Amino acid sequence: MGQYVAPIRDMQFVLHELLKVEDELKTLPNYSEIDADIINQVLEEGGKFTSEVLFPLNHSGDREGCHYDGATKSVTTPKGFKEAYKQYVEGGWAALACDPEYGGQGLPVVMNNSFYEMLNSANQAWTMYPGLSHGAYECLKEHGTDEQKKTYLPKLVSGEWTGTMCLTEPHCGTDLGMLRSKALPQEDGSWLITGNKIFISAGEHDMAENILHLVLARVPDAPEGSKGISLFLVPKFLPNADGSVGERNPITCGAIEEKMGIHGNSTCQMNLDGAKGWIIGQPNKGLNAMFVFMNAARLGVGMQSLGLTEVAYQNAVVYAKDRIQMRSLTGPKNPEKPADPIIVHADVRRMLLTGRAYAEGARAFTSYVALQIDRELHHPDEDVRKEAGDEVALLTPIIKAFITDNAWIATSEAMQVYGGHGYISEWGMEQYVRDARINLIYEGTNTVQSLDLLGRKILGDNGAKLRKFGEKIKSFVEENGLDENLSEFITPLGDLGDKVTKLTMEIGMKAFQNADEVGAAAVPYLRVVGHLVYSYFFAQMAKIALEKQDSSDTFYKTKLATARFYFARLQPETATLIRQARSGSANLMALDADLF
Repeated sequence: MGQYVAPIRDMQFVLHELLKVEDELKTLPNYSEIDADIINQVLEEGGKFTSEVLFPLNHSGDREGCHYDGATKSVTTPKGFKEAYKQYVEGGWAALACDPEYGGQGLPVVMNNSFYEMLNSANQAWTMYPGLSHGAYECLKEHGTDEQKKTYLPKLVSGEWTGTMCLTEPHCGTDLGMLRSKALPQEDGSWLITGNKIFISAGEHDMAENILHLVLARVPDAPEGSKGISLFLVPKFLPNADGSVGERNPITCGAIEEKMGIHGNSTCQMNLDGAKGWIIGQPNKGLNAMFVFMNAARLGVGMQSLGLTEVAYQNAVVYAKDRIQMRSLTGPKNPEKPADPIIVHADVRRMLLTGRAYAEGARAFTSYVALQIDRELHHPDEDVRKEAGDEVALLTPIIKAFITDNAWIATSEAMQVYGGHGYISEWGMEQYVRDARINLIYEGTNTVQSLDLLGRKILGDNGAKLRKFGEKIKSFVEENGLDENLSEFITPLGDLGDKVTKLTMEIGMKAFQNADEVGAAAVPYLRVVGHLVYSYFFAQMAKIALEKQDSSDTFYKTKLATARFYFARLQPETATLIRQARSGSANLMALDADLF
């Protein structure tokens, strides 16, 4: 059912030609010996694993789903998932970008990022199991004690144990300040945690021998709201002194959620009844520690949507070339057949190019951010690390919200290419639409991401982070503005940059008078800034493609055509979005709540 071929050629273009990753990594002592051959080898082997092992389990896993046993409170994953995870672990994939001190391979985030795109294209539901483990690893590595790191990190790095984050409760989602789970201190330094969590992805399963839950709870006499939240490490099985699995901890699955999509992942209701755990970081500072996990998860959700956009596009192209319906409006293109393949029709091409452009824009964008994370973590210059960190903070909500919005559009368009067959399960396309929809919701809804971008990341520092990123765009525009061959890309990029500056100032002035102006403008504003980011990367990619379009490699002609489509068909939505953002809050808040 369907196919997936890792887009290695485009990944190589982004890493080697656009970002010049090999040169960048030479400035980072940890990665100075990594060259193009190593990068390409990882991409090629990753492509084989994802297409040959994971992709065949995607549709079958969706149909079968996970199974909950109420008597044992255990969850069985779909057929083949456990065996695929064993291959993943044995292949060393879990350790790819982890610290060698804990058994990792020590490769950069930017390489792991490309691999995760492949994983998500092949099987998003399966990928959530190891993906969450990597977030737990990052959180523990930054905030755990030496003893916690020694005990748990090698197990997470090897893939022997997996991880989750337990935040949401039945009465509170985004507003974590309302959570009620309690933690009581014990004489041995541990805590006993009691509470109920919901929507816990990979909360219970049969793929690994132990699961490490990172749980938010309140200690006695904690302050009200989010300032009174602590973070705890709560293993499913308590580890023995030798690192083996020991006594069962009373953190159990009460049920698995029946969901619209990602059926192959066990989304659990988790009950803690005096479960033993250990605090991570300081009491009442749990959100600070958990944000490491949450930010990793938000970047991961962006990668989920990039993966879905790519695989949906690939399959829609195959179908459009094969399916014959009607004749081209300009005359038969296959007169020997009763009809032409639907790819001859202009609007089918619009749908296909929408998916292609959103995939290629997201690939360039996320690879760039992954490289900035490597610089933030490992560059020897403290100023460079800080600048990279600020940029990652600015761009993270855009990755989460803009890419997931675009995947919802792109997977829907890909399904539309199939016509009625797209709505039928056997073709597999409707699964991509269902799977894509959750990505707009979890790990902070896209509205929350929009509020974070505009209210905290931009207005919160008077636009300092945005201005720094804008300087990069301005420099590129000034450097290339006189090149007539690039004007079709540079002119709209520069124009949009000016409009974003003016729009930001206008909203900021309104917000001084009425805070609702931020909420009213935030969602369209994020899409405008998202398009500014994509415009920047597409203009750079177009410049490279123009320089090489006369080569025998048709890749560059294709890249140029995709960039032209993006600027002609997708970027112009910013005009409408800017009008929406400028329209203010009155048209939203004037109607009394009782009149809805």
